[in-house]
Amino acid sequence: MKTTISDKGGRLILHIFYLLAIAAILFSCKSGQVNLFKPASPHEQYQRKLVTAGLDKTSMGSAWIVSSLSVLQKALTITIPYRESGYFPADAVSAAAYRFSVARGQKISIELSKKPLDQFMIYTDVWEQPENGQVKLLASGDTISSTLVFEARTSGTILIRLQPELLRGGQYTLDITAGPSLGFPVKSSNSSHIQSIFGDGRDKNSRKHEGIDIFATFRTPAIAAAAGTIIRVNENNLGGKVVWLRPKDKDYTLYYAHLDQQIATEGQSVAEGDKIGLIGNTGNARTTLPHLHFGVYTSDGAIDPMAFVNTAVKPAVKISASVNNLNATMRTTGKAGIFNSTVSGSRSMLTLKPGTVMTVTAANAGWYRVKLPDGEPGFIQSKELSGIAKPLKRIKIGPAQQELLDRPDSLLSCRKLALKEGSTVEVLGNYGNYQLVKNESDATGWIRQ
Repeated sequence: MKTTISDKGGRLILHIFYLLAIAAILFSCKSGQVNLFKPASPHEQYQRKLVTAGLDKTSMGSAWIVSSLSVLQKALTITIPYRESGYFPADAVSAAAYRFSVARGQKISIELSKKPLDQFMIYTDVWEQPENGQVKLLASGDTISSTLVFEARTSGTILIRLQPELLRGGQYTLDITAGPSLGFPVKSSNSSHIQSIFGDGRDKNSRKHEGIDIFATFRTPAIAAAAGTIIRVNENNLGGKVVWLRPKDKDYTLYYAHLDQQIATEGQSVAEGDKIGLIGNTGNARTTLPHLHFGVYTSDGAIDPMAFVNTAVKPAVKISASVNNLNATMRTTGKAGIFNSTVSGSRSMLTLKPGTVMTVTAANAGWYRVKLPDGEPGFIQSKELSGIAKPLKRIKIGPAQQELLDRPDSLLSCRKLALKEGSTVEVLGNYGNYQLVKNESDATGWIRQ
């Protein structure tokens, strides 16, 4: 069931003229000049156009601005890789927000495609929140440039918001993937050859391993994992023959140890993939098989290199939930849990009664992202829902049920029309102390139970 306007005659005509007036002002202002006092994201530029056109004083314009902030407080938790197909209706103010964890050194790719291609814009904004740190805007875009790629500069949380323009709707597909931000430092090899990881005990646990060990045949080339400058070529007791590489425009240094031969020289500029040494077992690796000790060092010391070079990139789970139900009103077939996370083992935040009504906003894997009648978002297993075409039952309207409401809320609801006492309606579902019903004229709305 899609959102409908039930009022007849003049009210319907006025509402249509109101929407057309907003659309005319809004889309004409796209081609105008906007005075920007500082560089702004596409989302910020669009919001400034709303304000310049005076649309922030309208109900829809102000709701769009409020929604852009409130949706972040209700961001749902996902794991990457993640794929979702969703729908933003043109006749509603919509937005979606997600959060997920990242490790420093991962390269995150966010790709957004949409239908229709024209006259339907979605703004994407990405924030990072380091562990014990402040939220900071990391990247922004729109569906003209549909892919955002960035390196996670710290371990922590990434927050994403999607928000379409007013009065434009359509379907979209969101893909979020993670991979390494550096090239692999051993020629013709990959992360499956890593046999010792960061933090492993060394020398009877008197110290911790400050890198990863990549095993390879003797004198296999060690290569530059990024373009940059060789800042040191020397020898030490632990690492034997070592090379230090400073990647261009980065705040960390790469450490290559246990080399049999150093090929790069101090001060040399290298491109990614250039040979800088040959793998061996010098230093304290004399009794081990040949391998490269690879480390990443910042001003605060060693950090885990795995995310920087891990070539084991997982694909997103295919969507098995039917996308035919996007923007549809559905109901639970029995008791069902609704979740704020797709993370395995998450506990439900709410247990819903059979027949609980909700709107499907997106599909991912075997889940639906849904919106409850009070606007709260969440995830629910798609198998827990069914359509509302077939009524649960038929009832007669009592004296306290004559108001057909637009929402199940005693404070915020408005009357759509009056139902005649004793008339029969079909019950399509429920939420709280309200029932969603349809009368003989196919008008739908909520009545008190």
